[in-house]
Amino acid sequence: MQAILARLSPVAALLSRISLLIAGFGVVVMTVLVFWSIFGRYILNDTPTWTEPAVLLLMSWFILLGSAAGVRERGHIGFEIGLAASPPPLRFVLKLITEVLLVGFGLAMTGYGSQLAIGTWSATTPMIGISQGWDYVPVAIGGALITLFSVERLLMVLAGTDEAVDTAAPMIE
Repeated sequence: MQAILARLSPVAALLSRISLLIAGFGVVVMTVLVFWSIFGRYILNDTPTWTEPAVLLLMSWFILLGSAAGVRERGHIGFEIGLAASPPPLRFVLKLITEVLLVGFGLAMTGYGSQLAIGTWSATTPMIGISQGWDYVPVAIGGALITLFSVERLLMVLAGTDEAVDTAAPMIE
């Protein structure tokens, strides 16, 4: 199990870092698009209609990629006080249940997000002229990343090395 973790963790760390960089870039681009929309509406008196659907698409990307990175860094919603107050055997079981549920959630997102993307691929988003399937691609990719990061955490729980990771250095230096 340690050998699998030794190979998986650097890949997961790189994917998490890339996800956060893309999410951060998406927030910046979204801010510029919102500014352009407001500028166009109130200064130029010519509202750019394509900015709203573009912003919504960008939001899907940065929210889902950021959420996946949050799962890896244990930033998702949890009951840490209850976990810390639990005796070690119960704590182990609770961590196991949490990671198994997150793997299932990630797999569901990947599967259903892929189905939605494929099912809507032939339709076009009117204002920006791209496939509506792109609206669901971030759901599938975010789900795949959540699955990968949760499998990594599950293996850490099983190997008993998850405590050391919780106090590790920040992901981005």
